[in-house]
Amino acid sequence: MPNVEAKALKVDALRERFAASALVVLTDFKGATVKEIDKVRRTCEKGGVKFQVVKNTLCVRAVRGTDKEKLADHFRGNIGVMFSSGDAIATARLVKNEFKDNEKFTVKAGFFEGDILDAKGVHAVADLPGREELLSRLLGTIQEGPRQLLSVIQAAPRDLVYVLNNYAAKLEEGGGNS
Repeated sequence: MPNVEAKALKVDALRERFAASALVVLTDFKGATVKEIDKVRRTCEKGGVKFQVVKNTLCVRAVRGTDKEKLADHFRGNIGVMFSSGDAIATARLVKNEFKDNEKFTVKAGFFEGDILDAKGVHAVADLPGREELLSRLLGTIQEGPRQLLSVIQAAPRDLVYVLNNYAAKLEEGGGNS
């Protein structure tokens, strides 16, 4: 009985981790040594990503009845699960950079914004602009409207000053010649 309770606790913990993750990436690590897996785990931790090797049956139970249930078909073989704790795009970039030269670790599937992704899809997410870049673009867009409005409001008085200065210059030229 204690074994069943322990598994139920693991499934609950996994379910919470799946629910909290904006991006979930399933990786195949066939042929990798424990040392290589540990190196990937440490690299992921530095990037704020949790890499975990869990029994496939527990993962299938954890995603059952959630929005990530579509991932259940991909839990076959040696699977390592990467959970994004914050910025999904930063996580995808970490996955792309970490696995690009490592033939033992391959992206098997991913889940982002309600869709199942293949390896190319995860790499496409990595190419999206990050949160900071999107915020700076948004700020620039918000500031552009008032900036243009201010320019239009200032145009009439500025143009009037130019006309008056030109008129004064012509009067001085014309008045000095007569």
